[in-house]
Amino acid sequence: MTDLTYTRMPTPVGDLLISTDGQGIQHILFDDGAAAEKLQQHATQGVHSILQLAEAQLAEFFAGTRQTFDLPLNAVGTAFQQRVWNALSTIPFGQTWDYAQLAHAIGQPTAARAVGMANGRNPLSIVVPCHRVIGKNGTLTGYAGGLSRKEWLLKHEGVVFPQ
Repeated sequence: MTDLTYTRMPTPVGDLLISTDGQGIQHILFDDGAAAEKLQQHATQGVHSILQLAEAQLAEFFAGTRQTFDLPLNAVGTAFQQRVWNALSTIPFGQTWDYAQLAHAIGQPTAARAVGMANGRNPLSIVVPCHRVIGKNGTLTGYAGGLSRKEWLLKHEGVVFPQ
């Protein structure tokens, strides 16, 4: 990892760790997994203007007053992952796509499984809304933060689930 500074932010769905390399946000992770542990081992906790901006925008999202983010992002990933993450960012607030729709959006309609893998490696939870991707039959499927968080986030955005 490059020189990273991170902060911890309490939210209604648990603490988030947000990191920056000074150029943009590199991580927004839930503070209860292996990736969060690794980040804390290789980064320095501190204050940075980019982190403060991210905290402010995330606080607005959780307060229900923000639907989109305007943050400098600098996530590290393969070219394919970057394409998937960019496509995720186009899914509108309160809407969901399935993996096939996401694969189609990047021009690779037969790559739903690969898209799912890239989606699962998204290092920018919430801001790059991987929680908006669901199974083709409308069911909640894997989410690095756990399905209960995914459900909370989608309900927060007004997504209605079939009974």
